[in-house]
Amino acid sequence: MNLFKDFEKRVVNALQTLKCVQENAAEISFARVGVEPPRDASHGDMSTNAAMVLAKTVGLKPRALAEEIARVLENDSDIDSVTVAGPGFINLKLSPGYWQTILAGIIEAGDRYGRSDLGDGRKVNVEYVSANPTGPMHVGHCRGAVVGDTIANLLDFTGHAVTREYYINDAGVQIDALARSVYLRYRQALGEDIGEIPAGLYPGSYLVPVGRALAEEFGETLRGMKEDDWLPVVRERSIDAMMAMIREDLGALNIVHDVFFSERQLHADNRKLIRETINDLTFKGHVYRGKLPPPKGRVSEDWEDREQTLFKSTAVGDDQDRPLIKSDGSYTYFAADVAYFRDKFARGFDEMIYVLGADHGGYVKRLEAVAKAVSEGQSKLTVLLCQLVKLYRDGEPVRMSKRAGDFVTLRDLVDEVGRDPVRFMMIYRKNSEPLDFDFAKVTEQSKDNPVFYVQYAHARCHSVFRQAREMFPDLGIDSVDLAREVADRVTHESEIQLVAKLAAFPRVVEASAKFREPHRIAFYLYDVASAFHAHWNKGKDSEALRFINHKNPELSLARLGLVKAVASVLKSGLTITGTDAPFEMR
Repeated sequence: MNLFKDFEKRVVNALQTLKCVQENAAEISFARVGVEPPRDASHGDMSTNAAMVLAKTVGLKPRALAEEIARVLENDSDIDSVTVAGPGFINLKLSPGYWQTILAGIIEAGDRYGRSDLGDGRKVNVEYVSANPTGPMHVGHCRGAVVGDTIANLLDFTGHAVTREYYINDAGVQIDALARSVYLRYRQALGEDIGEIPAGLYPGSYLVPVGRALAEEFGETLRGMKEDDWLPVVRERSIDAMMAMIREDLGALNIVHDVFFSERQLHADNRKLIRETINDLTFKGHVYRGKLPPPKGRVSEDWEDREQTLFKSTAVGDDQDRPLIKSDGSYTYFAADVAYFRDKFARGFDEMIYVLGADHGGYVKRLEAVAKAVSEGQSKLTVLLCQLVKLYRDGEPVRMSKRAGDFVTLRDLVDEVGRDPVRFMMIYRKNSEPLDFDFAKVTEQSKDNPVFYVQYAHARCHSVFRQAREMFPDLGIDSVDLAREVADRVTHESEIQLVAKLAAFPRVVEASAKFREPHRIAFYLYDVASAFHAHWNKGKDSEALRFINHKNPELSLARLGLVKAVASVLKSGLTITGTDAPFEMR
């Protein structure tokens, strides 16, 4: 149950009983009526803006309308008190009985709690990582990978039909450079002294095993061929080896894509998909022949000082038109991007989400323009940019990798601190903000380490159940209907505050999914863990608040119901973030 939506309905029902509302029914929309937690918790459990947004329409001052609404809401048995504040905000304090009902619902729902049909089965394609298959994934890729995967989890949790996709940039000059680099390592594996790796090639030692594999497979054969003959063979083996490494690195983060789309598909059959895309855009009036002014600053590799085939992207929101075909008849990189989007649209996706690095900020407008032109407004496009990650060790910058030579790889990170700290911390800041990642802080066992603090709360919940089974061996705790036990027994203010935190979970999930902001889940889990640990500490000081009371099994069962609800919400939230919910901390 989403209690905020529940009380939105109650407020609207109260409004509809008022004469002033009935007299202006034709002009009234309740779309802007909302119910939210008040900024100051001392004001109550929730607050509504109903009087503020409807007063003008019904011809009353906001406070006067608020007082009329308050008189109706006072008759609701689930509301303990109603107060009007300021110019017309209405604050509600809910009854303990209502919170007990909410708690019972959370217990009964279990891992279904917080799930919703917000997505209504809409098909969403989330493309993330999409690193060039020329080397191991670095920390920048890591953040995009985790953000994209968590968004996919969120959308799945809220009723969307999600496809996780990786676009393989396996065409172009960088792939030939990779193949030539691997060929050098192949010659090295055959005993040749290759000297220093030439500029423009990839020097990383991660290519040494690829060269050895080629030597084992082909022996001396490739060395005796001309480049035109060995290059296609080495290129194919190199891409396969790099993608195997990338899949393994992503697997270390528990990330598995549904689709790996090869750029070479766009260039297959004489670039059939690209030609069809340009023909379609031409038919829709989005393509023309013309010249572009030189770009400001660095000259784009697609710019030519002569007439080209251009996409009229300024007509659909871009800041400049984009070349599709060069004067020599070859297609631009942008043409391939357009064809790729059209392929996604043809697969029936209602929305495409691109998770890109901050250095791709210039792509946002052009991608949005492509979406408008290709889908004619039928498909939504969302671009999320992930800012840089700065690595530290006890406050000192970390720059180098033994494996890659000049950057820290994703695998370096996971191997040193573990999957869970990496995943959780990568979303513990909004993706549009820079992130500082300190190896020391994410492994310390303290409140200052968010992932430890949240997982510790979940482990503590299960330690309570272990203690309860030891204290009440004949009670059959695992078979007791804990949802029924909480009625009239979970009443302390500290307990109610904890239930209120849990009750916010569906709202947080929906907001996180709606705005594509996974950091909200991480922040929320930390808040729940803080509330649980705080209540635990109160039990240390006051025996009456302890979860297990050896003199009162019935009260202990009710409080075990509360603990079970906390554990359930923490587990669901951690699952969304892609991290484990441990039963004990080791």
